[in-house]
Amino acid sequence: MNVLGIIATASRIASEEVVVDADGNVVTHSWLLPETAEIIYGGIASLIIFFALYKFGWPQMKKSFEARTARIQKELDDAAADKAAAAAAAVNDPDSATALRAERALVSALDADCHTAVGAMATVSEGEIELSAVVLAPDGRSALRAMVTSTEGAETVGRNLAKQLLDSGADQLLALARGDS
Repeated sequence: MNVLGIIATASRIASEEVVVDADGNVVTHSWLLPETAEIIYGGIASLIIFFALYKFGWPQMKKSFEARTARIQKELDDAAADKAAAAAAAVNDPDSATALRAERALVSALDADCHTAVGAMATVSEGEIELSAVVLAPDGRSALRAMVTSTEGAETVGRNLAKQLLDSGADQLLALARGDS
């Protein structure tokens, strides 16, 4: 059916007379469905509104959905980057790295290895390094302990404490551990 046919049918239906009962209520052909003219005019109006929404509203909705998706994705990416940065910061603690360098410098200066009983523990607080060390005899009967607190560099602190231990006789305990007599 073409447009002119729809208009002709609509005008013919619109010219139908309205039947009213004794109380003044409009009598319709069905208790459920509206009159035929109302269906046609309502359908045409609905189609016009749906077309207008599709033509003008849908592009705006699509843009807003895409912008929302992009914003959410950016927030997720930022959160993942912040989480990764926090994890890296937790692993790469500068104070722990300084303490580790001081402990390694001590062990290296003592020329200690896995067969020598040498212990070292360093802590860093407000730029100050506290390094404690112990050198034990292989049987554990004799030990030399020393501690130093300094604001010098980590390697310097480790070497200084190693020199202090060697001057106190740690070289003899280390020789025993290596099997040197």
